[in-house]
Amino acid sequence: MLIKVAIIDDEPLARKGMKEYVADVDFLQLVGEFDHPLKAADLISKGEVQLLLLDIQMPKITGIDFFKSLQQAPPVIFTTAYPQYALDGFELNALDYLVKPISFDRFLKAAMKAKEYYELRQQNKAVPTAEQQTDFYIKADNQFVRIAFNDVQFVEALQNYVCIYTAEKKYISYLTMKSVEEYLPAVQFIKTHKSFIVNAAKIDAIEGNEIRLSQHRIPISRSEKEEVMELLLKNKFLKR
Repeated sequence: MLIKVAIIDDEPLARKGMKEYVADVDFLQLVGEFDHPLKAADLISKGEVQLLLLDIQMPKITGIDFFKSLQQAPPVIFTTAYPQYALDGFELNALDYLVKPISFDRFLKAAMKAKEYYELRQQNKAVPTAEQQTDFYIKADNQFVRIAFNDVQFVEALQNYVCIYTAEKKYISYLTMKSVEEYLPAVQFIKTHKSFIVNAAKIDAIEGNEIRLSQHRIPISRSEKEEVMELLLKNKFLKR
């Protein structure tokens, strides 16, 4: 498959270098290059971009603020000369974060993460409907691993990958939290925090702003607490 790429960077030389790198990777296809983020908004809104190569420090609006403003944001690889923005990038579940000057080897490693992301999406589309599906595949430890929905205890976002916890094992995979949240059945899995998704059937107790799940304690964010409590306790809370 070809991954449609858009480059956004206010520096002409940086765009030129990224264009050359994209041209050298056979599964990437350049669909646009822009010197200002807002110029790319229309192409992105039409779903024509599958991967953003997005600079961070730009005039008027940063790449991070632009990415936050997108309603349907594609996977992103941030590119910047300023490593101090790495944490902000990872909190947005970026596939990767490249610090300039960027070598081709480092660029290729990031591009492979995008390729794996889309391969896994294709793999998980093999079953036509969510109602029929009972499991999914991820790439972990250099292999495709099958995990049943019912075996998942919770999912944790950590930098540019996710950790999927079962009772037996923790699986680490280069996925975005957003892609995992969209894929897991909403009737079974609840997002309690920007970095955590919990299998409701595995919850042992709720204590203050935490969920107790086996030996783990999962935070409930203030912004999510009301909705989380409503989803968990609706028609299940016994009163005198």
